[in-house]
Amino acid sequence: MTTVADVTRWLDDFAPTRLAESWDNVGLLWGDPSTEVTRVMTCLTVTPRTALEAVHERAELIVSHHPILFRATQRVRADRPETGALWTLARAGISILSPHTSFDNTVGGINDGLAMRFGLQDVRPLRPGASPTSFKVVVFTPEADREAVLHAAFHAGAGRIGAYSECSFAIPGQGTFFGGAESNPTVGQAGRRETVEELRLEIVCPGERLSAVLAAIRQAHSYEEPAIDVYPLQCGPQGPGAGRVGRLPQAMTLRELSERVARTLASDGLQTVGDPHRPVASLAIVCGAGDDFLGDAVRAGAEALLTGEARFHRALEAEALGIGLIVAGHHATERPGVEDLARRIGDAFAHLTVWPSRREADPLWSEIRGSGG
Repeated sequence: MTTVADVTRWLDDFAPTRLAESWDNVGLLWGDPSTEVTRVMTCLTVTPRTALEAVHERAELIVSHHPILFRATQRVRADRPETGALWTLARAGISILSPHTSFDNTVGGINDGLAMRFGLQDVRPLRPGASPTSFKVVVFTPEADREAVLHAAFHAGAGRIGAYSECSFAIPGQGTFFGGAESNPTVGQAGRRETVEELRLEIVCPGERLSAVLAAIRQAHSYEEPAIDVYPLQCGPQGPGAGRVGRLPQAMTLRELSERVARTLASDGLQTVGDPHRPVASLAIVCGAGDDFLGDAVRAGAEALLTGEARFHRALEAEALGIGLIVAGHHATERPGVEDLARRIGDAFAHLTVWPSRREADPLWSEIRGSGG
């Protein structure tokens, strides 16, 4: 039997939640992890249309690229457009799993998929991953406290290195202390220097768990005032980073590239900023709303940035910087990833029925161009 939790674990292996941007909301956001899964639908966004499709097709799980409840929600009501779809899914017992920017950034994710579609070579991150904040916690403890202190630290979130958990290192030695008149030492007596056999326990700890780990260690330790040292660690970049940049197989003009993007992504409303005759050899790619990466594209030496959305003043900025900007549409740049994710889940769980939403469509459409004025 495959459960929602099983698919969640698989997705976190493929697109780890630690790769998500700090402002994002990813993972299992809605539902019961223990629910059995036989049918899974992927989509770009949970909407009334995609929710009804999931119910009609008897899906137990939706993997939606965009998160639900992205902002604080005080009411979930069937008669409200922003929460009606969630009420529909709740009544049907359908869970929602969202990878969002962890899927954008991961190896083989949406941006890598776009880079592959355009044959980019020497692909690298457009914005390297930030170094995670991490510490080494060192605590001095008698042998009798070892297991209690380690258990508390591990339970609070310390001791994980890659795929391994409960990692620590211990060095035996001697500690000394002199307890003052107000002290109440666990070992020895106040008013004289004591020498005791102790262990130096070393445990790595992610920055966001440091306070909880220190509190847990102090609670488990038998000493009145345990000696604890905290050292910041210099870590490498966390994951492959955001966006991608690489060389096109063959240089082409900005107009030729725009036409190719329109064909490849079936983008009817594509817009372009820049000299249409400008040659483009290096292309930066950021799916979705990626115009904030314009400066990164310039620093990377790209002649053009392909993204899904761009604000008017960002277009003016691109024009002033002399870099091409191709705006293909949010749906157009991310829908291919939704379809690819359905294939990946189907390959990983061959006994499941998995499909990308058949009813989802770009809400923006273009038919008539104005003459200006």
